[in-house]
Amino acid sequence: MRKLKSSFIILLTISFNSAFAQYTEVINSNRPGVSKSAFSVGTGIVQFEAGAFTVKEEHALANYDVSGFGLDFGLRYGVLFEQLEFSLDGVYQNDNITYNNATIPIEDKRSNFKNFTLGAKYLVYDPYKNAEDAQPNLYSYHANTKFSWKSLIPAVAVYAGANFDTENNPYTAADIEGFSPKIMIATQNNFNNGWVFVMNLIKDRIGTDQSDFQYIFTLTHSFTPQWVVFGEAQGIKSDFYADNIFRFGGAYLWTKDFQLDANIAFNTKDTPTVFNIAFGASYRLDFHKDKEIDNGNGNDGNFKKKKKKKKKKKKKKEKKTDDFDS
Repeated sequence: MRKLKSSFIILLTISFNSAFAQYTEVINSNRPGVSKSAFSVGTGIVQFEAGAFTVKEEHALANYDVSGFGLDFGLRYGVLFEQLEFSLDGVYQNDNITYNNATIPIEDKRSNFKNFTLGAKYLVYDPYKNAEDAQPNLYSYHANTKFSWKSLIPAVAVYAGANFDTENNPYTAADIEGFSPKIMIATQNNFNNGWVFVMNLIKDRIGTDQSDFQYIFTLTHSFTPQWVVFGEAQGIKSDFYADNIFRFGGAYLWTKDFQLDANIAFNTKDTPTVFNIAFGASYRLDFHKDKEIDNGNGNDGNFKKKKKKKKKKKKKKEKKTDDFDS
């Protein structure tokens, strides 16, 4: 019984650290989906997220098909404030497009960046910050697993970035070249039992012929400290392209700084049909340092005393837990 309770408390601690802080003891990746969480990686963290995916499309009306591969990457850096994160994101694709209308099919080879964006994200509202009842209850399994109405209030972050598109890019509208703005609102709800819901509302390539609106809804569930599954819906609407794409997959935490993932993506229309298989990984370099609290006279003596008191309280709680289990 004691071992079971101890394992449950460890799970609670991991969930608590992941949900209620910018910096976490284990890597906090945006993969395997394409949405961005409201929380940053934390100061002193340099994080790499990358993957490879297959490309398979068929257009029923235009009578063409596309096959190839792509690479996507993200570089995230937390600096200055816990709430602030800078990022560089890109999607590169290499494919063959075959037009089947002619007597002899015409094939064209294409390659370029579909997206290349530099931006910054800032957490403007954190409902879990300084929450007195946010700590896990070490004495009640039911209290930690029941639904909390407060969890309906999301964390909110804002994002601003700049896209860069090259001339004669086969994946963008004809007149797009150079820089264009991108803005986003990202929200995140952390529910009990390992459920997390992320929502992104995006306005991309503002002021161009390919200015589009996107929404991304991502629901993840971690059923062990190592394994997570997810489902995602992405909507894209513009005069250049419109679609609804669905993704399903999972991720495995190999070490506290390294994660592997896989997913499939598909849509429900035939103009064109889309089906992709993706594999990826996330890795972080952890240079994070906790801030020291100064008592105002150049030393942290009071802070150390507080830490000792906390340790004593923790020992008392552990003793109570042992008495409760026995």
